Amino acid sequence: MRSIRRTKHLGLIGMLLIAVAFAGLQLTAVTGRASPDTKNYLSYALSLSGESRAEAGRRAIDHSCASQQHGPLDSIPWTSRKVAGESEEQCVRRLNDSVAHWSRNGNTSGMTAPYANHRFMAIFESRPGYPLFLVPFITVFGAMWGLWLAGLAVALAGSVCVLLTLRCAGASRRAGLAAQALYLALPTGTVAMNPLSDGLSLALGTAVVLGCTLLCLDRPRTGAALVVGGLALMFPVRYSQALLLAAALAAGFALRWAWLRRRRRPSRRMGQAAVLCGALAVAVYAGAHLLSWPTGQDSAQDLLTDHYRRPDLPNPWPEFLVQERIFWTAWLHRQATYPVLPVLLALSVWALLRRRSAVLPIAVAAASAGILNQAGHPNLDQLLGHRLIVFVWLLPVLAVPLLLDREPAALRTAGSGSSGTPQDPPIPVSVPLSGGGRGPGPQ
Repeated sequence: MRSIRRTKHLGLIGMLLIAVAFAGLQLTAVTGRASPDTKNYLSYALSLSGESRAEAGRRAIDHSCASQQHGPLDSIPWTSRKVAGESEEQCVRRLNDSVAHWSRNGNTSGMTAPYANHRFMAIFESRPGYPLFLVPFITVFGAMWGLWLAGLAVALAGSVCVLLTLRCAGASRRAGLAAQALYLALPTGTVAMNPLSDGLSLALGTAVVLGCTLLCLDRPRTGAALVVGGLALMFPVRYSQALLLAAALAAGFALRWAWLRRRRRPSRRMGQAAVLCGALAVAVYAGAHLLSWPTGQDSAQDLLTDHYRRPDLPNPWPEFLVQERIFWTAWLHRQATYPVLPVLLALSVWALLRRRSAVLPIAVAAASAGILNQAGHPNLDQLLGHRLIVFVWLLPVLAVPLLLDREPAALRTAGSGSSGTPQDPPIPVSVPLSGGGRGPGPQ
């Protein structure tokens, strides 16, 4: 009993040390993180907190223009952002002139300030979840510290979810802590800290992945609650990502079920998980349609008409496919030049070949949702960023740490229970940590 208690304490201490170290490093860049879309979310949040639309827009402009004067973090490739080519005063004047122009030209309703035409701003009106999440932070701490603290909370929540995912699947404490550290060190942590909706969507996605893992390990109630709750909360944050994640998970479970059935080892849990995720994908699509939120057609027109500044294309898809080819060619060249992701994906494939775990097929499905999300908006302005494709990084985050475990049998697989004695006991779900251890346009 004393040994088990000591293991619990070591896991908790390790998790807290990683969280404190990450928070300390993030204090070096409390501001300077704003992207052009940040002002839209901040304006929405300030309106929700009781500010008038005009005052919310003005405060969001002041914050965004002040933030853009801080340089990028050149020491870490995926944190670099363009340095603003204008002074803070010029930025404020330009954005205020834009607000006045679009106010005169019919954009007089909604929660976000009229920084652009009404059709473009409708994209942000359809994402109320993130501004609502920001309200208590900016109300208590102001815009600068509120956005920073909100990002920190989102980043740490996602990191704990990946830790819990591996521990619940039977991975060792050190593998779980390694997953937490990787999540915070890789673009997943950077995206989480950016004042955009992508980080909150990612954190909710990790909760869905945790739920799917529990579904595969005979914990259906807890797993289903996490999957349903995570996707339900992701819907008002980024419904397109929720749709793609649910669809990718449904396809992954369906393929796994078919493969097991072909090998005469049918798994009812896999079939049930596929049905649940498929039903949730349909529900997300139907909900967005009923609310008349922008669709894939709107996203394609947004890309090809420079945010609706030009007339719509009668048939955007041929040109959209051209943009797909251009983007992915450039993306592959970028990966060959800076092969961090290819190396980590290669290690992930190694883990897939050497380890058996319920986590791995789920991680592959979640990663594919990231690729689909990027394919939905092949904008070259996003080539150096990671926020649209960020879900792909969940594969190395969840797979590579499994290589730290000496015995493959220590990892639980779906339908097989625990095939060996793990180095550290897996954590009980009822005690969350008791067993140890975001370009210029909207995307």
